[in-house]
Amino acid sequence: MSLAPAPRGWPARPTDAGPLVKICGLTRPDLARAAVAAGADLVGIVHFPPSPRHLDLDAAAAVADAVRGTATVVALVVDADDATLDALVARARPDALQLHGKETPERVAHLAARHGLPVAKALGVATAADLAAAARYDALLVLDAKPPKDADRPGGHGQRFDWRVLDALDPARPFMLSGGLDPESVAEAVATVRPYAVDVSSGVETNRIKDIAKMSAFVAAVRAA
Repeated sequence: MSLAPAPRGWPARPTDAGPLVKICGLTRPDLARAAVAAGADLVGIVHFPPSPRHLDLDAAAAVADAVRGTATVVALVVDADDATLDALVARARPDALQLHGKETPERVAHLAARHGLPVAKALGVATAADLAAAARYDALLVLDAKPPKDADRPGGHGQRFDWRVLDALDPARPFMLSGGLDPESVAEAVATVRPYAVDVSSGVETNRIKDIAKMSAFVAAVRAA
């Protein structure tokens, strides 16, 4: 099985390099630089107050500026309104947006056109039926575990879903795999589902802070796979 191609507007993989690596939830410029030094291709900043990794506009800009030109900066938001996104894009100047709320296909298209940026849309996955909405979105899909029932924010909360359900996805559709990835599990994930990119946050942290050794181990595991 070949790796999925790069979606429109997103960076291409070097030949035979395997999936791109996104390290999300960077909260400090030095750790963002460390992520890139470890080999990350994409760096994620979170602008969503309920998240423990939330950055205000100035902090988001500082992290983005630290790696600008050396990695693709992806700003993650959840059901953000136009004013919030206008301010974030103007201040942090991300290269792409990642939407983790209940954004409709129409909302995704609107934001892509409004900001002129490539957009990724997260979908929570538990069964093959959860992939039915995928065809409606003109965006890079981020396939993550569904949040626990008592969760106060979206996302997989570091949980893994059954990757076998992705057999139901159009094999020509590129996606980013998220949810429960860490240096020990990511090689199996790459071999099993062959994603365009892999996305990790808590899996490379110690006490909710990005761990340089874990980031390096994660990238090395992806490259070896």
